Amino acid sequence: MYAMDKTIALVREAPYTRICSTKKILTVNGQFPGPTLHVHKGETIIVDVYNRGSYNITIHWHGVEQPRNPWSDGPEFVTQCPIKPGAKFSQKVIISDEEGTLWWHAHSDWSRATVHGAIIVYPKTGTTYPFPKPYAEETIILGEWWKEDLMELYKGLIRSGGDPNVSDANTINGQPGDLYPCSKPETFKLNVDHGKTYLLRIINAAMQDLFFLSIAEHNFTVVGSDASYTKPFTSNLMVISPGQTIDVLLKTNKKPDRYYMAAKVYTGAKGVKFNNSTTTAILQYNGNYNVSSPLLVPKLPEVNDTSAAFDFIGRFRSLADEDHPIDVPLKIKKHLLYTLSINTIKCSANQTCQGPRGNRLAASMNNISFESPRIGILEAYYFGVNGVFGKNFPSFPPLLFNYTASNLPQFLEKPKQGTEVKVLEYNTTVELVFQGTNLVAGTDHPIHLHGFSFYVVGWGIGIYDKEKDPLNYNLVDPPLQNTIAVPVNGWTAIRFKAHNPGVWFMHCHFERHAIWGMDTVFIVKNGQTLRPAPNGASLRSPPPTSTSSPPRDLTNLSGLKTSGSSQTFGSWVMAHMLTMAVVSDGTTMPLLSWTSDVDILAHDRRGPGGCNLNVSLTTA
Repeated sequence: MYAMDKTIALVREAPYTRICSTKKILTVNGQFPGPTLHVHKGETIIVDVYNRGSYNITIHWHGVEQPRNPWSDGPEFVTQCPIKPGAKFSQKVIISDEEGTLWWHAHSDWSRATVHGAIIVYPKTGTTYPFPKPYAEETIILGEWWKEDLMELYKGLIRSGGDPNVSDANTINGQPGDLYPCSKPETFKLNVDHGKTYLLRIINAAMQDLFFLSIAEHNFTVVGSDASYTKPFTSNLMVISPGQTIDVLLKTNKKPDRYYMAAKVYTGAKGVKFNNSTTTAILQYNGNYNVSSPLLVPKLPEVNDTSAAFDFIGRFRSLADEDHPIDVPLKIKKHLLYTLSINTIKCSANQTCQGPRGNRLAASMNNISFESPRIGILEAYYFGVNGVFGKNFPSFPPLLFNYTASNLPQFLEKPKQGTEVKVLEYNTTVELVFQGTNLVAGTDHPIHLHGFSFYVVGWGIGIYDKEKDPLNYNLVDPPLQNTIAVPVNGWTAIRFKAHNPGVWFMHCHFERHAIWGMDTVFIVKNGQTLRPAPNGASLRSPPPTSTSSPPRDLTNLSGLKTSGSSQTFGSWVMAHMLTMAVVSDGTTMPLLSWTSDVDILAHDRRGPGGCNLNVSLTTA
C-alpha cells in the first residue's frame, strides 16, 4: 500500500498452512503478515478498513502520534467502537514527526496475531537518511503462530482466568523456519549481494514475548528505533520488545554462503510458560559457491539472560544532531510513579478458574485493573457524558511495600477494578516512572503509550530511588521511543510533554497483561477553549458526518438489562450516536457506541455483533 488519497484494507479470512496443518486466519487483503504502508514524513492518508471477517475488529497505527486526532487511533472502547462484520470505517492516519519504521495492527481480542503489517515512513522529499543510502532494504517481522483458532484461544483465556495457551511456533515474516516440521521449503530467505549495505526494518509483532535476534557471523549497526534515529552502534545481538521497531544496517561482507538468522524468546519471568523454540530465516548470498553444511547458526543467550537483554537496551541514544534535534523536558511539572503488577481476583460463583489458588489472573497499574467502559472514553470526554470514567487515577502507588521482595503477602495481590484516567493540562511536562513488582510473578513489561513518543531517561534493577536514581539520568541524548521494556523487578523513567490534546491509551504490550487490566488512559486537555483551535492546541472535531451526542449522564442507567419490555437500542444508536457514514451497504456505523452492560454483544469483543445492534433494553 502506498500513500494516496485513499488506501483499502480488506479484513477477511484466508487459509494458511503452517507446521503441518491448515486453518483460516484473519488477514488484511489476504496477506500474512499484512501489506506494508509506505508514506513520507508529514503525509496524511485515509485508510478505508472493510471488515469482511466474522468478528468485530479495530486497527491501530502503532507509533503514529495522530496529532489532535485520537478519533482514528484504534483502541476499542477507548477511542472508537469496533468495526462490526460487514462494515467499513475510514481512518485518517496523520504522519507528523515520525521517520523510520512503525507498524499497524488490530487492537481487539487476539486478532493482532495475524492482522498486522509494517509502516515505512521515508524522509521528506528532498531530504535523506542521516546515514549513507543503503543498497536495498527489507522488513523483518517477528511473530507467533498457534495451530488452534485464535478466537477460541481468546475465549479460553477469558473463560479460564488463567494463562493463554503457548504458541506452537515463533515466526520470521510469518514462517517458522527450518527447525519446525513441514516448514523448510517456505523458510524466509533474504537474498543479498556481496559487499553491499542493507537496511533491515525489524518489528516485533508477537503477542507474548520479547525476542533475542542474531545473524550468524554478522554484525549490524543500529540506526533507529520506533521511527526515531539513534546514534549508530554495532552489535551481533539484539533484544526487541513486542510493539517495538529497530532499524539496522547490515553489511554483507562475509564469505558468500548461507547463514541462519535466528530468534528466540527472552523472558525474565520465573514459572511462566513460553515457547522455547527457535525460529529461523536464511541470509543467502547471491552467486556460485559451496554451501556450508550444516548452515552456520548464531549463538543466542539463555532465555532468562536479563543482563544481555538490558545491556543492549541500555545502548540506545538519540541521534540529536542539527537536523534531528531533541527536546527533553528538563523542568518537570507533573511527577508520576506507576507500579506494574500481576494480580489475582476471586473467581466468579459457579466457575472454575485456573489462576493461582483457584483465582482469576488480573493485572494492574497502581493497583487499578482497567475495566473497559460502557461507552468510548473519547466520546464521553468530548460530549461531557458523566458516569463513564473517573478522573482519580493515582499519581503514586496507593500502597507502599517492598515491590521486588521474593515473598509478598497475598492480600497485596487483589487490585481495585475500574475505569480511571489521568487528566493532564496541555503542554504539561511529565516524568513517569514505571516500577515493576514481584506480585504473583515478576516479569518484564513492554509499555506502549498512544499519541506520544517519550524520552527514556533512565532505568535500573530493583526499587526506584527518587533521591539517587535521577542523578544518573541521561538528559543529553536519551532515546525517543513509543514502547519500552521495563525490566523484571526493575524500573524505567520516561519524560514527555503533553502537547497532543485528546484521549490516549497506555498499556502493556503483552496481550494477556492488557486483557487482564494493565492499562490506563491519559486525557490531555485543550490548550484553549475554542474547538478546533487554529494554533493546533485543541482536540480536532469529530468526523463531519457525526450526529447528536449520547445521553449526558449514564450514572443512573446502569440498571438497563437485555430483556423485558423494551426500547430499540439500535434505533437509538442510529439517531443519537457519534457516527461516520461509511458502511458499504448504505447504513450508518457509529464510531463509538454506548452500551448499558458489559454482557451486551456490542461490547463483547468475542461476539459477532457491532455497534448498531438491534438490542432490546429495559429499565430495571
